Amino acid sequence: MKIAYISTYLPKQCGIATFTNDLIQSIDHQDSAITQHVIALSDQPYSYPEEVVFQINTHQQLDYIQAAHFINENKYDCVVLEHEYGIFGGNSGVYILSLINQLHMPLLVNLHTILEKPNIDERAILIEIAKRASIIVVMSSYAIDLLQKIYHVHENKIRLIPHGVPAFDYKQDIAKEQLQLANKKIILTFGFIARNKGIETVIQALPKVVQEYPETIYLIVGKTHPNVLLESGEEYREYLIELIKEKGLEQHVLFVNDFVNTEALTTYLTACDIYITPYINEAQITSGTLSFAVGAGAAVLSTPYWHAKDLLADGRGILFDFKNYKELKNILIDLFDNPKKLEDLRIKARHHGEKTTWNKLGHSYTKLFQNLFLAPLSPDTKTKIDRLESFPKFRWDHLDRLTNHVGIIQHATFATPNYREGYCLDDNARALLVSLMQHDAFGEKATKKRISTYLSYIYYAQREDGLFHNFMNFQNEFLEETGSEDSFGRAIWALGYLFNTAPYNDFYQLGSLIFFKAVPHFENLKSIRAIAYTMMGISEYLKQQPNDERITELLRKLAFKLVHEYEASADEDWKWFEPVLAYDNAIIPLAILMSNKFLNDDKLKEIGFTTFYFLENIIMQNGFLSIIGNQKWAKQNQNMSKFGQQPIDVTATVLLFREVFEITKNDEYFEKMIRSFEWFLGENDLKLPLYDHHTKGCCDGLETYGINRNQGAESTLCYFISYITIYKELKIKLQVEE
Repeated sequence: MKIAYISTYLPKQCGIATFTNDLIQSIDHQDSAITQHVIALSDQPYSYPEEVVFQINTHQQLDYIQAAHFINENKYDCVVLEHEYGIFGGNSGVYILSLINQLHMPLLVNLHTILEKPNIDERAILIEIAKRASIIVVMSSYAIDLLQKIYHVHENKIRLIPHGVPAFDYKQDIAKEQLQLANKKIILTFGFIARNKGIETVIQALPKVVQEYPETIYLIVGKTHPNVLLESGEEYREYLIELIKEKGLEQHVLFVNDFVNTEALTTYLTACDIYITPYINEAQITSGTLSFAVGAGAAVLSTPYWHAKDLLADGRGILFDFKNYKELKNILIDLFDNPKKLEDLRIKARHHGEKTTWNKLGHSYTKLFQNLFLAPLSPDTKTKIDRLESFPKFRWDHLDRLTNHVGIIQHATFATPNYREGYCLDDNARALLVSLMQHDAFGEKATKKRISTYLSYIYYAQREDGLFHNFMNFQNEFLEETGSEDSFGRAIWALGYLFNTAPYNDFYQLGSLIFFKAVPHFENLKSIRAIAYTMMGISEYLKQQPNDERITELLRKLAFKLVHEYEASADEDWKWFEPVLAYDNAIIPLAILMSNKFLNDDKLKEIGFTTFYFLENIIMQNGFLSIIGNQKWAKQNQNMSKFGQQPIDVTATVLLFREVFEITKNDEYFEKMIRSFEWFLGENDLKLPLYDHHTKGCCDGLETYGINRNQGAESTLCYFISYITIYKELKIKLQVEE
């Protein structure tokens, strides 16, 4: 059996690196025939041991994808992920999702942090990890409750295995002599030093203790946490040193400013009489230091954080309240006054610790690996009706939040309208399209008012000569004389759709007035995307008026403008309309294929499908949509940009696959249409949903750091255009199959 671990690893000074090393050694002790390798997260060059076979630069997203390829190519039987948000790159460690979701084998996850109050990214990431995991291992019973209540993980997937500890010999007198602290009463705290550790609480409790027991020594063993060093240096340690001086404890408090190895740590823990974890808040689900102290048979005192309440239950330790140094002082004096009570605590801790040595836990993990090996991943068996029912319901909440009596505000800060950015024709045209599509699909009466609002904006934005303004500020002042050609084309697309779906004749008449006032400008368009949008609007119009020869001829002229651009840019390898793949790419072959229903031209059909296949081959990989990001447009023989992916491109792709399916009746394209839409729901390079179930809006894009959490009009409108398209096609498909 071959196992790959994804983790930090020694010699990096990190608790998870030590955990992984101990786990590997314990399994090797159980079954030396198991091959174990490490995929190491590295924030700097390290001299790794031979079991490290691949390194991931923590902040390079491409490294995670390459690591997934490496794991798959080497055919590991199981992958173990040691998860802690802070050790992975991207917002809240989001990059790890692009690795685990490309793996072809079972995944076991050890969760080192489970948050009761996660932010949006933290919750979404852990939910996605849980979906992908075959088994999730937690180290406390409280963690099981959190996973079920907050992250909705089924109990069948969760296993409880305590944090492993070394084997201790419990020879306290010898350990004290090794530390040159014979005949001392030793209190110990170890681990990375940071303000949340609450060490000042112990220092404040000590003056009365050392007054009665002057042989008391408090050892603070550990380096300052690396993140703390970066942010504030040794500020916290210096504060503690000043506090020690203030309390006159210089002879009773000793710092060991080092990341001690397991052997040295074993000596410190064996030597101590009392171990204290004085953390200042409850939100810690796992503490390796606490587990080690109990395993060493120390009398353990702790504030009541989650792991402590669990591990120290049934008399295995004593809890004191957060920051309550007076309570801690009384407990310390009471234990020193009553040696038998102190020894009883040590005995109970020792008995528990003997059950959690790494040698014994290695057996538990080995059994899990064997079960995973015998029960490989099962394929996704979702039916069409399952998919339809699993999609979020259509809701106007966020679009209505962005809309006032004038039109739809173009941008939002998170989910709140940003009035400073005002309005634009682009988004009001999309909003009209969504309103018409929604009314056509669901027949909601209130939508008629929305149609009126967005149509009114387009009417107000049209100039006397038939062109349009685009941007308008919140004071209702247009910001340029003539808007972009793209905004012109999007308005024509929406107006064309209106001809077939207008719920009132008045809407039809106003839409017709605006549309035909703009017609004289069709032939002057130069932007290939503006031409494509306009062709789509004309094609929608011709569904209702197929015998309008003048408009049909205009459509032909526009289509052959695109043919000309294609012939000027395409070669044997590059089958596209321009030297780059930029934004909203799928809209161009879509427009050609839509228009050819009315033009019936073999050349158009050939170019439409040739460019479709070319684009499909680039953006549909590994079973999900990976569109071209806007950080850097894709050029021939160059790597495309992964990030800056935006919903506008996804919507065009959904519509393109829908069109190709309607022409070919090939179910492969029906499936790819749905998979493209699922980009919004998490089937993307980051494996995070952009649709927000709480606000009913859609986030603005996938960036290198994670999700752009602003929910502007364009992204939400694009989501709903895609949503309604998928909904209607699935309903039709189900009716046909019935």
